[in-house]
Amino acid sequence: MFTYTLSDQLELRLLDIQDAERIFELTDGSRSYLREWLPWVDYSKTLEDSKEFIKGTRLGYANNKSLTAGIVYQNEIVGVAGFNELDWSNKVAYIGYWLGEGYQGKGIMTTVAKGLTTYAFDYYKMNKVEITAAEFNHRSRAIPKKLGFVEEGKLRQKEWIYDHFVDHIVYGILADEWEKA
Repeated sequence: MFTYTLSDQLELRLLDIQDAERIFELTDGSRSYLREWLPWVDYSKTLEDSKEFIKGTRLGYANNKSLTAGIVYQNEIVGVAGFNELDWSNKVAYIGYWLGEGYQGKGIMTTVAKGLTTYAFDYYKMNKVEITAAEFNHRSRAIPKKLGFVEEGKLRQKEWIYDHFVDHIVYGILADEWEKA
């Protein structure tokens, strides 16, 4: 079972079916906030949807294709983060994350992204970590910037968010760059 301690108040841990109620509660309570940037929110309407999400994340982990964890802050799940994809052929880990609205502004996600980046290089021996974020999602884009990731470009109309496309900005950092930082 994956658990990764980031501080005395913050850890990442593999989601379990027992977490479905909290994940659904967190999603539902932050629905309008999350919906602005995440295309899956309208498809997560029931507790059963959260259970299916967790089953999928565990399958991805078991198959060594992804790692999706609950962000546990002060003993409560406050969001989800991890590697949406582990590209073993090219040694690239792709970080994704979301946080419940009431937990913004505490430095949680910056600490999480930093921990995941370190984990990708130290444990998985990846060569590169990437984070992409919608062009106008300034809060999400601030995280890789703070961590020293390099802005690598724009993916035009990368994602369909309910009724429109959004461009994504790609950030990356290489293992040797991370070591120097």
